[in-house]
Parts: sequence; structure tokens; C-alpha cells
Amino acid sequence: MEKKTTSAELKEAIQLREEIKIVHLREMRTNFSIIYERLKPANIIKSTLNGIGSSPNLSKNILNTGLALLAGILSKKALSIGDSNSKSRKLLGLILQLGITNMVIYGPDAIKSFFLNVFSKRKKLD
Repeated sequence: MEKKTTSAELKEAIQLREEIKIVHLREMRTNFSIIYERLKPANIIKSTLNGIGSSPNLSKNILNTGLALLAGILSKKALSIGDSNSKSRKLLGLILQLGITNMVIYGPDAIKSFFLNVFSKRKKLD
């Protein structure tokens, strides 16, 4: 910083510094209001849900898991194993449900290809 020799130069430098201070204060207030809005709980939840919804793999995984749980429950109900009073039959039903659920979760491509092969063979026979 160079030394100011006249009072006019000194007043000019003070005026410039005050204008810079006003600009910085406005920027700081704007940034503060933006941060304040982003940190509201509703906005945090909203942005999180938007991020989750935009992920294609997540929605596919949720769908596969839901289908797997449904397949496990339906297989247990179809065999009426879960309705008995015998503890061994209930255990067998839970093991069957868990096995089918895991099979659908971890091998959806194999199951899809199996059903595609079955239906394609059926169409050839017709």
C-alpha cells in the first residue's frame, strides 16, 4: 500500500474501502440466506429424496427386493406350511421362504432367463 500524501487522496481511498466493504457485506448476506435455505430440514429431506429417486440402480434394486420378498411369502402361503401348528413345519416354511427370497434377490437374471426359455419353448410347441 502506498502512502497517501493529500487529504483528498486519503478520503478517496477511504471511500473505495467502504464501497468494497458494502459489496462484501451484500455477498455475505446472500450466501448466508442461501445456506440457511439449504439447511432447513424440509429442504434437506427433499434434496435427499430427489437424489435417491434419480438413481436408476437403486430403484431397480428396490423392485427386485420387493419382488423377492413377495415371491418368498407367496411360496410359503402356497404350500400352506406357515399355517400349521407344528414348529418343524413352521421352520421348514421359514427356510423355504428365505431360500426363495435369496434366490430371487441374488439371481434375478437366471430366473428371468429360465422363464424366457420356458415360454419360448411353449410358443414353439404351439
